[in-house]
Amino acid sequence: MPALNVEFSDRELADLRQIAKERGTSMKALVREAAAAGIARHRALQEGAEAFRRFFATHADEFAAAFPEDEPAAKGEGRVA
Repeated sequence: MPALNVEFSDRELADLRQIAKERGTSMKALVREAAAAGIARHRALQEGAEAFRRFFATHADEFAAAFPEDEPAAKGEGRVA
């Protein structure tokens, strides 16, 4: 399995040791769990953003009608402030 060396400050390393001790786990398991949680969060945010883009694209005309002031000006038209 590929490995990754990660550098921590003395304070971060001490905190990781303390947290691992409190949880009764290894530092390696603790860091792997944190990384996996970060990856899962990132994927969920990407999926949520994609779902929003699809929803917005499907309902673009409704949004335009509801919020005409937020629509970009057509070419040749200037927006009045």
